[in-house]
Amino acid sequence: MADTYTQLSIQVIFAVRNRESLIRPEFRDELYTYLSGILAKKGQKLFAINGTTNHIHLFFGMAPTICLSDLVRDLKSDSTLFINNKFPSKFKFSWQEGYGAFSYSRSQRDTVIRYVNNQMEHHRKHSFREEYLAFLKSFDIDHDTKYVFEFFDD
Repeated sequence: MADTYTQLSIQVIFAVRNRESLIRPEFRDELYTYLSGILAKKGQKLFAINGTTNHIHLFFGMAPTICLSDLVRDLKSDSTLFINNKFPSKFKFSWQEGYGAFSYSRSQRDTVIRYVNNQMEHHRKHSFREEYLAFLKSFDIDHDTKYVFEFFDD
């Protein structure tokens, strides 16, 4: 009987609703640990996770046992419940609709890990809007800017 072999390295990016700065430093590490646990339970291999106060990057080796859109749905919905239950605030936390997912070859993995790990430094020079639109352009993804994340002044 033949096995299935894959090497799928995926970077997923999603943002806080209204781009509010709601990923607070006091729970950022717990959020990352929680998201890492979701990925592990679903058989995915995390390479890097990081972000800023208003968006997140997850870079992982994706096993072909789950649909990407289902995985992202679960990451977003489960982490929203986690944050709102464990870290209540007058501002209800939720993620924006949509996400970006970008695939990489094995030879690019170290570069992407460094990029994800250096998000704070990167965003001292580039806004999230600039970053995300650059991803779309770099990966030659046709898009209508009115359907790309709800961007607000950075």
